[in-house]
Amino acid sequence: MWLNSLLHRTVLTTLGLLMVTSVSASVFAEPTADRQQELRHLLKHDCGSCHGMTLKGGLGPALLPENLASKPDEVLKQTIIHGRPPTPMPPWMGILTEEEIDWLVMLLRKGDIDA
Repeated sequence: MWLNSLLHRTVLTTLGLLMVTSVSASVFAEPTADRQQELRHLLKHDCGSCHGMTLKGGLGPALLPENLASKPDEVLKQTIIHGRPPTPMPPWMGILTEEEIDWLVMLLRKGDIDA
């Protein structure tokens, strides 16, 4: 009985470590330099068409680091993935990968859209 319990805990621990490793890997995966430039362009022009070309706000709210500070990364990611019905914010699922969305959130947090 204790052997089954030990085996069960070992399997769960191993699965947990695998999940953490895969999540950590996706968090740190950066797009290529060329794709980063494309994503910066998208951020400035596509997102900027509603959020302002300098992301200080417009039809959509400001996307400056100080405006995003209280919002968890997961909320920002879900907003990008699914959009914000019934607002003009479109879903980007299928257009951007999860890694690209993670990178964009990191970029928005740093306020580094012009590098």
